[in-house]
Amino acid sequence: MNDLTNTRVVLASRPQGEPVAANFRLEQVAVPTPGPGQVLLRNRWLSLDPYMRGRMEEGPSYAAPVAVDAVMEGRTVSEVIASNHPGIAVGAQVVATGNWQTHAVVDGDSITRTLDDTGLPVSTALGVYGMPGFTAYAGLQEIGRLQPGETLVVAAASGPVGATVGQIAKLQGARTVGIAGGEQKRRYLETLGFDVALDHRADDFATQLRAAVPNGIDVYFENVGGHVFEAVVPLLNDFARIPVCGTIATYNARGAVLPGPDRLPGFMSQVLRQRLTVRGFIQSDFNALFPAFLTDMARWLQEGKVQYREDIVEGLAQAPEAFFGLLKGRNFGKLVVKLD
Repeated sequence: MNDLTNTRVVLASRPQGEPVAANFRLEQVAVPTPGPGQVLLRNRWLSLDPYMRGRMEEGPSYAAPVAVDAVMEGRTVSEVIASNHPGIAVGAQVVATGNWQTHAVVDGDSITRTLDDTGLPVSTALGVYGMPGFTAYAGLQEIGRLQPGETLVVAAASGPVGATVGQIAKLQGARTVGIAGGEQKRRYLETLGFDVALDHRADDFATQLRAAVPNGIDVYFENVGGHVFEAVVPLLNDFARIPVCGTIATYNARGAVLPGPDRLPGFMSQVLRQRLTVRGFIQSDFNALFPAFLTDMARWLQEGKVQYREDIVEGLAQAPEAFFGLLKGRNFGKLVVKLD
């Protein structure tokens, strides 16, 4: 495979606050030959996700950080172009950790999924029909435990996780309130069937939220943190459940002392007084549910019961700038990079 060239984006340095272009480096290197049990992938689609910001840090997390001068981590939809693994055929389309590069050599046993012919665009395996969709599905089922007639509020509701949360909750008979940033995204939520769609940038956002939940909040699916969470907390019902999927509002402030009073003692008192369930989770905690998710989501998508939106960026060189925008909420839908 020495005649093939791999274009890749590596972590050049660790960011201090917001990531900048200097934290990344675009390189071209030779593609190695796969060894025993390995496969060579031609990455076709790359997923950009908020969790990648945490991988750029050295601090403690649920997964190891990306090393400086190593390729940035990321899931891909890839084509197998050479295989030394008996269970993976050349030509198969797979979901893998192919990372921010055009080619990857990986252990065949690390391939997470071979794509079936569902009639869905293969890019959806990185979004609504992949990890983000499964995050919504598992978080609602295992932590939210939503009941018909309850009220669900979800932040970042125009993104791939939040939009899916709201639509599944609606299928389960809940009243749904979606929160997004900007009027265009707020209007998009209305097309997805949310009962109420709010713009968290509105000056009277907290007042609007209170009016939208006259019976309080039973499930708050947390993707953001910050002022959205602060507006939600006083409206939580007894025994409310809070699946904590992300807190993107603070990702660039890791390790920093945030300004303002310490609200944690008061919130912990509320957790006790109202018997709240607050649980952080990673979608892989619930991998046993993944086969059921694939069956349910394929049916919902094919029947038009769940809609999705993709924000497609052309070319690997555009990935860093697109990632910066993701952390600031500039994307509209699931952010993917087309590598062809």
